[in-house]
Amino acid sequence: MIKEQQRDWYAYQDKIHLAVDCIIFGFDHGRLKLLVFKRLVEPLRGQWSLIGSFVKSSENVNHAAKRVLEEFTGLKDIYLKELKCYSAIDRDPGDRCVSIAHYALINIEGPEMNKTIEDRATWFDVEDLPDLVLDHNKMVNDALQVLKVEARRQPIGFELLPDRFTIPQLQSLYEAIYGKELDPNSSRKKVTSFNVLLKTDEKDFSTSRKGAYLYRFDLDKYNKLLKAGYDFVV
Repeated sequence: MIKEQQRDWYAYQDKIHLAVDCIIFGFDHGRLKLLVFKRLVEPLRGQWSLIGSFVKSSENVNHAAKRVLEEFTGLKDIYLKELKCYSAIDRDPGDRCVSIAHYALINIEGPEMNKTIEDRATWFDVEDLPDLVLDHNKMVNDALQVLKVEARRQPIGFELLPDRFTIPQLQSLYEAIYGKELDPNSSRKKVTSFNVLLKTDEKDFSTSRKGAYLYRFDLDKYNKLLKAGYDFVV
């Protein structure tokens, strides 16, 4: 009797699709960027959209988000974090669909992305985004607010930088994330006080004849300090 009731319970449930959408941030020439694509399917085919996909029955939500990132960009091992669930009844005119949004941080100067990017994807400044389909603009705004909070407590900003960077580049990144200018002297003093930056013998001469020393983020040292109760606050 119980098994029959269970069969009836599942048989009469409304059909709801489960999807993932990925908010991909990058950093280039002092600007925080968002990667968006031309939508390939109806409804709203051809309009700007975040990348996304339905979750397969053989995968969990996090695996689906990683799959989407790899399929669209060709990149693996990217910083990826779940944002929140979007479940408004009328959010998708195509059918009833719940989306679990994730945000990712990509080093634009890092490993080359696949040709999908060149064919139908564009990097936009987060301050000058086009109208995106469905509730994707809300997803982006929510992700930006979370990014600002996370960047103050964890060194996730380094995910957006090349392996070697200057202190001015680092300051420019955090200014782009926070949307405001930071005092150069106090910023330099603060970030160097963290003792997680390794100064190299190399210099970047792109902005001055004197050049600026290049630094690397010491992840191993940061992890050790974190275990010891280290508090990273920018």
